[in-house]
Amino acid sequence: MRSSDIIEDLQTIFSDVLDLPDLRLTAESNASNVEGWDSLAHINLVVAIEKRYKIKFALAELRSLNNVGEMADLIVKKTSSPGAQ
Repeated sequence: MRSSDIIEDLQTIFSDVLDLPDLRLTAESNASNVEGWDSLAHINLVVAIEKRYKIKFALAELRSLNNVGEMADLIVKKTSSPGAQ
């Protein structure tokens, strides 16, 4: 799976969690430019993403992410490498 495919998939997750049906994510989307993406929403997003992809993020991984594109890249890495979770 490619990062662009994952961003499309994340679109649904973010729209549902943030209750923003018209939300349009890009690789550059982040908490400062997406309405409603606060600390509580962040936790709910992470839980939903982990559940969807059957992965776990380490706290250090989450802290290093700056935008949706970097999150998508990390998801690609975790889902394509056996044992990388």
